[in-house]
Amino acid sequence: MGRRSLNDRRVLLTGASGGIGRELALQLAPFGTRIAVVARRETQLLELADELKGRGASAVLTVVGDVTEDAVRTDTLQRIRDQWGALDLLINNAGISAHGRFENSAAEVLRKIMEVNFFAAAELVRGAIPLLRDGEDSLLVNVGSILGHRGVPYNSEYCSSKFALRGWSESIRPELARDGIALMIVSPGTTDTEFFEHLIAKGEQMPWNQPRGLPPEDVAAQIVRGIQHRRFEIYPNWRGRLLVLLTRIAPWLLDRVMNRYG
Repeated sequence: MGRRSLNDRRVLLTGASGGIGRELALQLAPFGTRIAVVARRETQLLELADELKGRGASAVLTVVGDVTEDAVRTDTLQRIRDQWGALDLLINNAGISAHGRFENSAAEVLRKIMEVNFFAAAELVRGAIPLLRDGEDSLLVNVGSILGHRGVPYNSEYCSSKFALRGWSESIRPELARDGIALMIVSPGTTDTEFFEHLIAKGEQMPWNQPRGLPPEDVAAQIVRGIQHRRFEIYPNWRGRLLVLLTRIAPWLLDRVMNRYG
């Protein structure tokens, strides 16, 4: 098959009020997309909606709410069904994290991160499958993390959620393919966003300096290209690609490195 067209596509994007999600929405708008953006921060979301219209989006739906709530997901999908009839592109981008040793962390931290990063994405897809089945050249994009390939200390809850997202994505890919729905996993490395300013828990400091991340607009551009070129998984960061390679060919070496920081 040739390149996937993004012209006039019906898009649902979570975690759209900042970072990678916001940049993705802005880069999809010039294709004349009809785009539904979901986030908890109302002011940022409404500002984004105005920008999307100015950049060429043919229609914008704003949903202010928490994707972990069943009512928010149900209402969003029903509005898309009522107004657009179907869905061509679903991007699960919403995510949260925490830092600290697992031993010293609260049970609620793990549960909250799993709810946002994994369960909300899975249940949104469950509800959206009929809409995607009726869509045109439909695609599901799950934004995971390079830490869904390799766990690191002081990030156990986040790593667990991204491993789960990746494993679940690989499992449902052949199921969705039967209905003509493709699936792409995005595994970014560190990105220069406000993500780390909104950790839900901050225990011990990370034992290494945080590397400089890629600008979110660069990551978003790589995701858009991946969508167009029908990629199965992309790694928008050279450090991330190196980590995946070392995980495959020399896991013992990474174990030795990580043990230094445990």
